Amino acid sequence: MSDDPNISPVNPLPPAVVALVLVIMGIEAAFSLGMRGIIGGPEAIGWRLSAMQSYAFSSEIFWWMVETGQWPVEHLIRFLSYSFVHGGVTHALFVCVFVLAMGKMVGEVMGDLAMVIIFMLSAIGGAVGYAVLIDSPVPLIGGFPAVYGLIGAFTYILWRQLSLVGAQQSRAFSLIAFLMGAQLLFGLLFGGQKDWVADLCGFATGFGLSFFLAPGGWARIRSTIRRD
Repeated sequence: MSDDPNISPVNPLPPAVVALVLVIMGIEAAFSLGMRGIIGGPEAIGWRLSAMQSYAFSSEIFWWMVETGQWPVEHLIRFLSYSFVHGGVTHALFVCVFVLAMGKMVGEVMGDLAMVIIFMLSAIGGAVGYAVLIDSPVPLIGGFPAVYGLIGAFTYILWRQLSLVGAQQSRAFSLIAFLMGAQLLFGLLFGGQKDWVADLCGFATGFGLSFFLAPGGWARIRSTIRRD
């Protein structure tokens, strides 16, 4: 046991995790307070709807850009901005809970910058997968594809740790299997959208990026290439 009186009894959160949560909840607080008429005046009631129209990811807009070869900035930002616009307080809170849990573990192992890169690129990967695989007319909102990217990075960390101790590496995928199973069951019982495809693509993006962003990742890749 350490005798250092300055050691905090609480393991602090990485600053990038705190920043992401503050941004998500700050935006949600503005929408919620505006809807209740507490801030922003009468026009604030429509802030959430306006944000969805301007910042949600749209498969239709994506394919329009692909077909025309035009990539205006106001539409390119949708690949990431959709992950900061949520359908309500509960939606945003669940995202923040996962960011706090997964972001903390990923940030402590890979660092703040890698964690943020995984969060953002997983959001983009989830959006592209959503457009390419199902081409749904329903706009995509919410941070779950990005969160699933953090889950992918966490799965990679477990996968590597299990390999080092000679344990069965497939156990690392228990969390994503449980979450996907829960989504499937919920969809069968209550119906729902196909945004789970974006979540799964976000997971795959986060897991894949971890091969490069995890400590020693580039060295392992170079070593593998040289052996081949």
